[in-house]
Amino acid sequence: EVVEAVTVIETPPMVVVGVTGYIETPRGLRTLGTIWAEHISEECRRRFYKNWFQCKKKAFTKYAKKWQDDDGKKVIERDFNKLIKHCTVIRVLCHTQMKLMNQRQKKAHLMEIQLNGGTIEDKIKWAKEHLEKQVPVDSVFMQDEMMDVIGVTKGKGFRGVVSRWHVKKLPRKTHKGLRKVACIGAWHPARVGFGVPRAGQKGYHHRTEVNKKIYRIGAGIHTKDGKVVKNNASTEYDITDKSITPMGGFPHYGEVKNDFLMVKGCVMGPRKRVLTLRKSLITHTKRVASEEIKLKFIDTSSKFGHGRFQTPEEKKAFMGPLKKDREVQA
Repeated sequence: EVVEAVTVIETPPMVVVGVTGYIETPRGLRTLGTIWAEHISEECRRRFYKNWFQCKKKAFTKYAKKWQDDDGKKVIERDFNKLIKHCTVIRVLCHTQMKLMNQRQKKAHLMEIQLNGGTIEDKIKWAKEHLEKQVPVDSVFMQDEMMDVIGVTKGKGFRGVVSRWHVKKLPRKTHKGLRKVACIGAWHPARVGFGVPRAGQKGYHHRTEVNKKIYRIGAGIHTKDGKVVKNNASTEYDITDKSITPMGGFPHYGEVKNDFLMVKGCVMGPRKRVLTLRKSLITHTKRVASEEIKLKFIDTSSKFGHGRFQTPEEKKAFMGPLKKDREVQA
């Protein structure tokens, strides 16, 4: 049995709101056209404005009328046929659902996701069928799969060379400071080389980490047969009815109410920062990648202090009636 540190990434379904096609040119890919859905939610339209409060909120009001009359539908159909005829790459435009998250931000993140496999016609057909539909995380990733995580690291501000590049500190008696690089290059070439460690910005850098193993794809809090199901952290060996959110919530985050991925190890950036999850680009042959993970126990004790109890019920059974409980009864 092995104890591993994991990261829980909350992944509410994304919504497909558009299709864009690319043609190959000598200078790389070029957009041939973009087709948007009829109904685009407010959180997605916020992305097209700097100041939603003061704007007239007119984005896509005229475009949506295309879907309502026959002439407009013909134009849209013609655009789809143009993509099928000329394009070599098809991508769908998807946005996140901020309203499902417990965050201050209301503006959705919008990104293109490439469709692979099948002919161009199949891709356009799939995109058409999924316009305005939700794409859950379990339709993209699988249990025990390796995936890549793309994001922005924690910002550390302006840092010196010792912190930023981990160069050796100079001896104690050094003149004018010792957290420096002693020699930043020869007289000639008469400029500082790009590889010489200098002070500057540390952190808040774009990074891609490959080969993160998915330990569990969990369903969010949902209702089944009229009952609310929160039981997404129990295992074959530990059948306690408990949620993935630890006692007292995740520090600086809160509760996880949507679908989630449990990933081995850590990911870049602070809590609440948006991450891009990507299918792995390589064919995995190693034993670690194909290993089937059977979780025996997920620790849901408090992550703020010395967590002793797995569930509120367990705490109540151990502690007995507390003063605050008696006050409520009185």
